[in-house]
Amino acid sequence: MIQKPLAQIAQMAGGLNDVSKFADVEVKGVSIDTRKIEAGNLFVPFKGARTDGHKFVEDVIRNGGASAALWQKDVPNPPEDLPVIVVEDTTIALQELARSYRNSLDLKVVGITGSNGKTTTKDMTANLLSQKYKVQKTEGNFNNHLGLPLTLLRIQEDTEVAVLEMGMSSKGEIEFLTKLGRPDAVIITNIGESHLLDLGSREAIADAKLEIISGLRENGLIIFHGDEPLLQERLQDYKGNGILKTFGASWENDFYPVDIEPMENGNKFTTNLVSDTFYLPVLGNHNILNALAAMLAAEFLGVPFEKMNDGFASLKLTNMRMELSEGAHGEKIINDAYNASPTSMNAAIDLVANLSGYSRKILVLGDMLELGPLEEEYHYKVGTSLDASKVDYVFTYGKLSEAIARGAKEILGENRVFAFGDKQQLSEELKKYVTDETIVLVKASRGMALEEVVQALQK
Repeated sequence: MIQKPLAQIAQMAGGLNDVSKFADVEVKGVSIDTRKIEAGNLFVPFKGARTDGHKFVEDVIRNGGASAALWQKDVPNPPEDLPVIVVEDTTIALQELARSYRNSLDLKVVGITGSNGKTTTKDMTANLLSQKYKVQKTEGNFNNHLGLPLTLLRIQEDTEVAVLEMGMSSKGEIEFLTKLGRPDAVIITNIGESHLLDLGSREAIADAKLEIISGLRENGLIIFHGDEPLLQERLQDYKGNGILKTFGASWENDFYPVDIEPMENGNKFTTNLVSDTFYLPVLGNHNILNALAAMLAAEFLGVPFEKMNDGFASLKLTNMRMELSEGAHGEKIINDAYNASPTSMNAAIDLVANLSGYSRKILVLGDMLELGPLEEEYHYKVGTSLDASKVDYVFTYGKLSEAIARGAKEILGENRVFAFGDKQQLSEELKKYVTDETIVLVKASRGMALEEVVQALQK
């Protein structure tokens, strides 16, 4: 992580005041949360509508372990007896500090964006690259205008590769993040329906995701989902300095799976580029595509395909991404409750529908958020797309998911579909239907907190 004297931190962050009497104070790391401050941290307060972090500055320096803090110029009475750096805007100062620090590091960067699969692909890419390099990756979902700077500032000086997830909610955000990270390779996992509420169309989402190319270093690699027409159309006349590589399910891509063999906890697969058989300990064919993207990035940075099985063997995904566990009655549970869109929900349902070895398959589906004016239609279509011969019961939670239930009843019938507005009631009813030969999929947007249903099944 960043570790420098205060005088240098002030210069990098655009400090406006004289900090000479505190010039040698050592700063080690950065925090924006008073609850998570570690010894030596620089505390960055934000002036918000409800609360102002500046009121905590004196306490975190005197008693909380922070060695210094930023202070926004328009906030009155900065403490002159403490190591405080006055800046025009604390958010911009944090970002500029991260930019300066990143530019001082000699490291390769992989940037990852997409509507679905960003975090899973990030985890896979980092694991594959760790077979050759010292790697750091975005922690959790630290992928926005605050999270990415904090991720950069946590990078150790001897780190050789950083894998950075880049999220967005509106146009221009990824352009800012990619120019901050300056990636050597970028991955666009797919274009889905997430953020339709903000951007209005899949075309606009594709344009926003493609902003990641604007920060690519010269002769860098652009890896994108070649089965997505919106990406193909926009990149077919690409004239930049990057190298284009596609991955996908079809043979028209540069990299595609030739054979897939489902296993109990993952898949074996072969590809068109190498004779090796790979074992991916993650369920779902869509995750094989995420793996292909990660493999292209790792190979570009010098990790041979022959070493990649070692990287997959130690793979641990971020929580609630196709997380397989067991319930109290011996049922198997797939917890994919971190996020959801129609694309990812249909992929997860397809996975469960085609799994063998289970006598009963149950879907627990919650609301998919941020889908815009057609949100009810998207939910209804999830229900009507089900195969009654491959799914036994459907439980839904949330107002929007009532449309899933309505569509599902047309396919499965009234007696196999249950809609709830209360998670506890859902969980109690669900327990009546599970056996040790049952597989349960739990899937929804993060805001629905459906992991509570998983926890209930495990008790």
